[in-house]
Amino acid sequence: QVQLVESGGGLVQAGGSLRLSCAASGRTFSTFAMGWFRQTPGKEREFVAAIRWSASVTYYADSVRGRFTISRDFAKNMVYLQMNSLKPEDTAVYYCASKMGFTMVLSTPASYDSWGQGTQVTVSS
Repeated sequence: QVQLVESGGGLVQAGGSLRLSCAASGRTFSTFAMGWFRQTPGKEREFVAAIRWSASVTYYADSVRGRFTISRDFAKNMVYLQMNSLKPEDTAVYYCASKMGFTMVLSTPASYDSWGQGTQVTVSS
């Protein structure tokens, strides 16, 4: 099992930037990919971005492509989400997730094995 802890959320004005971090511990050597999802009250958890751990291939939701960047630090077992040009509709709780073993689908929550506790991001207009 992998343990995940997110940090870096907060309140920012529209157009601003935030950087989320996710620290992974435990059986990280089996990690195939890491992802970021977000959720607002009453809505399903939504895919934001994912990165294949060894290949560093990245995937993005259309709503954030060009504004958000996912990256990882192998040595530190960290995943980051750099969020620029933030919009009020980006307001959500952001979750880090990890997937052990191969999968073709990285955009659905059901593909992931472990989740962090979430960090709140609020973008004011």
